[in-house]
Amino acid sequence: MPRTALARLLLLSLGLLPAAAQAQDATGDGTLPDLSALLECRLGYEDFMAYAPVLRDPLKAVALGWRPQPQVNPFMVEYRLNTPVAVFGRQSDHIAFAGDGVVAVLDLADPRVLARELQLETGVDTPQKAIFGREARAEEIAGPDGSSGWIETAVINVSNVDSHPGKTLAGCSYSLDPPEPEEEEAPPPTVAAPSPAGAQPR
Repeated sequence: MPRTALARLLLLSLGLLPAAAQAQDATGDGTLPDLSALLECRLGYEDFMAYAPVLRDPLKAVALGWRPQPQVNPFMVEYRLNTPVAVFGRQSDHIAFAGDGVVAVLDLADPRVLARELQLETGVDTPQKAIFGREARAEEIAGPDGSSGWIETAVINVSNVDSHPGKTLAGCSYSLDPPEPEEEEAPPPTVAAPSPAGAQPR
């Protein structure tokens, strides 16, 4: 996994990326993208941002059949679903948004089991903490301002967290990053003029 993707995964697990609820709404007709596809990294950043209004307005969440849950983790916004969602071959009625990602909360005590199934790379693996991930997609697209060269990425992530003992968090983090500024060409080296030849003795 590229270092930038792994770094985003680690920040996501710590809740240090900007919350999606604070971002601008995605444009569209109001129809929300498929939640299962969103969790499994089969969609894009714009699809993820389409859920931002739901995170800001509990009534919109209730209208979807989502029940807002008490915030036991300060970095996660959690919901219970009236209808379970499929994610990586499992079912869950418990989801959470954290930073630039969405995860399902699975009844799976050891996240390593799912990480092996999905062939994920290891970010952290200690007796207390486990974080695994893999870049599912990275492609160049046009940015919000219409300029080219923006990079959209989707990273599958599987981890555990102290606030949810005995559970595995599995889902996807999405990002859209502007192109890196082009490096200015260094000016050609200055060639010193040759010094006049000294007088030669005769």
